[in-house]
Amino acid sequence: MVRSGAGPAHLTLWNQLVKFVRMFQPVEDSSRRRQLLDAALDVFLKFGFRKTSMDEVARAAQVSRQGLYLHFSNKEALFRAVVEHALAAALAAAEARLDDTTSSTRERLVGAFDEWMGRYVGVIGGGVSDLGEASHALVLPLLQREQERFLGQLARCMRSSGLLAAYKPAGLTARQLAETLHATAHGLKYECKTRQQFVEGIGRAVRALCLPLGARA
Repeated sequence: MVRSGAGPAHLTLWNQLVKFVRMFQPVEDSSRRRQLLDAALDVFLKFGFRKTSMDEVARAAQVSRQGLYLHFSNKEALFRAVVEHALAAALAAAEARLDDTTSSTRERLVGAFDEWMGRYVGVIGGGVSDLGEASHALVLPLLQREQERFLGQLARCMRSSGLLAAYKPAGLTARQLAETLHATAHGLKYECKTRQQFVEGIGRAVRALCLPLGARA
Protein backbone atom coordinates (compact mmCIF):
# COMPACT_ATOMS: atom_id res chain seq x y z
CA MET A 1 0.00 0.00 0.00
CA VAL A 2 1.26 3.48 -0.79
CA ARG A 3 1.76 5.61 2.30
CA SER A 4 0.24 9.10 2.39
CA GLY A 5 3.71 10.63 2.34
CA ALA A 6 5.07 8.47 -0.46
CA GLY A 7 7.20 10.20 -3.04
CA PRO A 8 7.26 9.91 -6.85
CA ALA A 9 9.39 6.75 -6.74
CA HIS A 10 6.87 4.99 -4.53
CA LEU A 11 3.98 6.13 -6.72
CA THR A 12 5.76 4.89 -9.83
CA LEU A 13 6.36 1.53 -8.18
CA TRP A 14 2.68 1.31 -7.20
CA ASN A 15 1.54 2.14 -10.75
CA GLN A 16 3.84 -0.53 -12.16
CA LEU A 17 2.47 -3.05 -9.67
CA VAL A 18 -1.11 -2.26 -10.68
CA LYS A 19 -0.24 -2.71 -14.37
CA PHE A 20 1.51 -6.00 -13.59
CA VAL A 21 -1.52 -7.33 -11.72
CA ARG A 22 -3.82 -6.31 -14.57
CA MET A 23 -1.65 -8.17 -17.09
CA PHE A 24 -2.28 -11.45 -15.32
CA GLN A 25 -5.91 -10.94 -14.39
CA PRO A 26 -8.41 -13.19 -16.15
CA VAL A 27 -10.79 -11.56 -18.61
CA GLU A 28 -12.91 -9.16 -16.60
CA ASP A 29 -16.33 -10.46 -15.76
CA SER A 30 -18.79 -8.10 -17.43
CA SER A 31 -21.44 -8.63 -14.77
CA ARG A 32 -18.94 -7.60 -12.07
CA ARG A 33 -18.07 -4.46 -13.98
CA ARG A 34 -21.74 -3.62 -14.36
CA GLN A 35 -22.19 -4.07 -10.64
CA LEU A 36 -19.35 -1.65 -9.92
CA LEU A 37 -20.68 0.91 -12.40
CA ASP A 38 -24.27 0.64 -11.15
CA ALA A 39 -23.11 1.15 -7.58
CA ALA A 40 -20.97 4.12 -8.60
CA LEU A 41 -23.86 5.66 -10.52
CA ASP A 42 -26.06 5.51 -7.43
CA VAL A 43 -23.35 7.20 -5.36
CA PHE A 44 -22.71 9.96 -7.91
CA LEU A 45 -26.45 10.64 -8.20
CA LYS A 46 -26.74 10.84 -4.42
CA PHE A 47 -23.68 12.92 -3.56
CA GLY A 48 -22.59 14.60 -6.77
CA PHE A 49 -19.10 14.50 -8.24
CA ARG A 50 -17.07 16.47 -5.70
CA LYS A 51 -18.54 14.79 -2.62
CA THR A 52 -18.25 11.28 -4.02
CA SER A 53 -15.14 9.43 -2.89
CA MET A 54 -13.64 6.19 -4.12
CA ASP A 55 -14.06 4.87 -0.58
CA GLU A 56 -17.80 5.55 -0.71
CA VAL A 57 -18.12 3.82 -4.08
CA ALA A 58 -16.13 0.84 -2.84
CA ARG A 59 -18.44 0.49 0.16
CA ALA A 60 -21.54 0.73 -2.03
CA ALA A 61 -20.15 -1.89 -4.42
CA GLN A 62 -18.99 -4.07 -1.52
CA VAL A 63 -15.41 -4.24 -2.74
CA SER A 64 -12.15 -3.11 -1.22
CA ARG A 65 -10.72 0.28 -2.12
CA GLN A 66 -7.74 -1.46 -3.70
CA GLY A 67 -10.08 -3.67 -5.70
CA LEU A 68 -11.89 -0.63 -7.09
CA TYR A 69 -8.58 0.97 -8.07
CA LEU A 70 -7.64 -2.15 -10.01
CA HIS A 71 -10.60 -1.39 -12.28
CA PHE A 72 -10.45 2.43 -12.33
CA SER A 73 -7.29 4.46 -11.79
CA ASN A 74 -9.05 7.48 -10.27
CA LYS A 75 -12.43 9.11 -9.74
CA GLU A 76 -12.35 10.85 -13.09
CA ALA A 77 -11.82 7.57 -14.92
CA LEU A 78 -14.62 5.99 -12.90
CA PHE A 79 -16.97 8.88 -13.70
CA ARG A 80 -16.27 8.60 -17.43
CA ALA A 81 -16.99 4.88 -17.33
CA VAL A 82 -20.18 5.41 -15.32
CA VAL A 83 -21.53 8.01 -17.75
CA GLU A 84 -20.69 5.83 -20.75
CA HIS A 85 -22.38 2.85 -19.08
CA ALA A 86 -25.49 4.84 -18.15
CA LEU A 87 -25.85 6.44 -21.58
CA ALA A 88 -25.43 3.12 -23.37
CA ALA A 89 -28.12 1.50 -21.22
CA ALA A 90 -30.53 4.43 -21.64
CA LEU A 91 -30.00 4.64 -25.40
CA ALA A 92 -30.45 0.90 -25.90
CA ALA A 93 -33.69 0.95 -23.92
CA ALA A 94 -34.94 4.04 -25.79
CA GLU A 95 -34.15 2.50 -29.17
CA ALA A 96 -35.98 -0.68 -28.17
CA ARG A 97 -39.07 1.38 -27.36
CA LEU A 98 -38.88 3.25 -30.66
CA ASP A 99 -38.51 0.00 -32.59
CA ASP A 100 -41.55 -1.58 -30.93
CA THR A 101 -43.95 -1.68 -33.86
CA THR A 102 -46.69 -3.20 -31.69
CA SER A 103 -47.07 0.18 -29.94
CA SER A 104 -48.55 3.39 -31.31
CA THR A 105 -46.32 6.26 -32.38
CA ARG A 106 -47.29 8.19 -29.27
CA GLU A 107 -46.47 5.28 -26.98
CA ARG A 108 -43.14 4.72 -28.71
CA LEU A 109 -42.09 8.37 -28.36
CA VAL A 110 -43.19 8.69 -24.74
CA GLY A 111 -41.52 5.40 -23.87
CA ALA A 112 -38.28 6.47 -25.51
CA PHE A 113 -38.14 9.73 -23.56
CA ASP A 114 -38.94 7.88 -20.35
CA GLU A 115 -35.96 5.58 -20.92
CA TRP A 116 -33.65 8.36 -22.06
CA MET A 117 -34.47 10.97 -19.39
CA GLY A 118 -37.34 9.87 -17.18
CA ARG A 119 -35.38 7.15 -15.41
CA TYR A 120 -33.30 9.81 -13.63
CA VAL A 121 -36.12 12.13 -12.58
CA GLY A 122 -36.59 12.05 -8.81
CA VAL A 123 -33.48 9.97 -8.08
CA ILE A 124 -30.88 12.74 -8.13
CA GLY A 125 -30.03 13.98 -4.67
CA GLY A 126 -30.20 17.61 -3.62
CA GLY A 127 -27.17 19.81 -4.13
CA VAL A 128 -25.58 17.73 -6.90
CA SER A 129 -25.57 20.41 -9.57
CA ASP A 130 -21.85 19.78 -10.02
CA LEU A 131 -22.68 16.63 -11.97
CA GLY A 132 -23.45 18.83 -14.95
CA GLU A 133 -20.15 20.65 -14.55
CA ALA A 134 -18.24 17.38 -14.28
CA SER A 135 -20.03 15.96 -17.30
CA HIS A 136 -19.15 18.97 -19.44
CA ALA A 137 -15.55 18.90 -18.26
CA LEU A 138 -14.95 15.15 -18.56
CA VAL A 139 -17.40 13.60 -21.03
CA LEU A 140 -18.89 16.35 -23.20
CA PRO A 141 -18.01 14.69 -26.56
CA LEU A 142 -19.60 11.44 -25.36
CA LEU A 143 -22.76 13.25 -24.26
CA GLN A 144 -23.03 15.04 -27.59
CA ARG A 145 -22.47 11.85 -29.57
CA GLU A 146 -25.09 9.83 -27.70
CA GLN A 147 -27.63 12.67 -27.78
CA GLU A 148 -27.07 12.92 -31.53
CA ARG A 149 -27.83 9.20 -31.84
CA PHE A 150 -31.01 9.59 -29.79
CA LEU A 151 -32.21 12.53 -31.89
CA GLY A 152 -31.54 10.51 -35.02
CA GLN A 153 -33.65 7.63 -33.71
CA LEU A 154 -36.48 10.03 -32.84
CA ALA A 155 -36.39 11.57 -36.31
CA ARG A 156 -36.45 8.13 -37.92
CA CYS A 157 -39.51 7.18 -35.87
CA MET A 158 -41.29 10.36 -36.89
CA ARG A 159 -40.53 9.85 -40.57
CA SER A 160 -41.94 6.33 -40.48
CA SER A 161 -45.09 7.49 -38.66
CA GLY A 162 -46.34 9.79 -41.41
CA LEU A 163 -46.11 12.92 -39.26
CA LEU A 164 -43.98 14.81 -41.75
CA ALA A 165 -46.81 15.11 -44.24
CA ALA A 166 -48.80 17.15 -41.70
CA TYR A 167 -45.89 19.45 -40.86
CA LYS A 168 -44.47 19.84 -44.36
CA PRO A 169 -46.54 22.99 -45.11
CA ALA A 170 -44.88 24.63 -42.10
CA GLY A 171 -41.45 23.69 -43.43
CA LEU A 172 -40.61 21.54 -40.41
CA THR A 173 -38.31 18.53 -40.73
CA ALA A 174 -38.24 15.35 -38.68
CA ARG A 175 -35.02 16.54 -37.08
CA GLN A 176 -36.60 19.84 -36.03
CA LEU A 177 -39.59 18.07 -34.53
CA ALA A 178 -37.23 15.74 -32.64
CA GLU A 179 -35.20 18.66 -31.32
CA THR A 180 -38.37 20.46 -30.19
CA LEU A 181 -39.58 17.44 -28.24
CA HIS A 182 -36.12 16.93 -26.78
CA ALA A 183 -35.97 20.52 -25.56
CA THR A 184 -39.39 20.09 -23.95
CA ALA A 185 -38.28 16.88 -22.24
CA HIS A 186 -35.08 18.55 -21.03
CA GLY A 187 -37.10 21.26 -19.31
CA LEU A 188 -39.49 18.73 -17.78
CA LYS A 189 -36.56 16.73 -16.41
CA TYR A 190 -35.64 19.64 -14.14
CA GLU A 191 -39.18 20.78 -13.44
CA CYS A 192 -40.75 17.46 -12.42
CA LYS A 193 -40.25 15.91 -9.01
CA THR A 194 -41.14 12.34 -9.99
CA ARG A 195 -40.74 10.08 -12.97
CA GLN A 196 -44.52 9.79 -13.29
CA GLN A 197 -44.85 13.56 -13.55
CA PHE A 198 -42.22 13.56 -16.28
CA VAL A 199 -44.03 10.84 -18.23
CA GLU A 200 -47.32 12.71 -17.96
CA GLY A 201 -45.69 15.96 -19.08
CA ILE A 202 -43.89 14.55 -22.09
CA GLY A 203 -47.04 12.55 -22.85
CA ARG A 204 -49.01 15.78 -23.26
CA ALA A 205 -46.35 17.23 -25.55
CA VAL A 206 -46.25 14.08 -27.68
CA ARG A 207 -50.03 13.91 -27.83
CA ALA A 208 -50.16 17.46 -29.17
CA LEU A 209 -47.45 16.72 -31.72
CA CYS A 210 -49.24 13.59 -32.92
CA LEU A 211 -52.68 15.16 -33.31
CA PRO A 212 -52.43 15.12 -37.12
CA LEU A 213 -52.18 11.32 -37.02
CA GLY A 214 -55.62 11.02 -35.41
CA ALA A 215 -56.49 7.45 -34.41
CA ARG A 216 -53.17 6.18 -35.84
CA ALA A 217 -51.25 7.91 -33.03
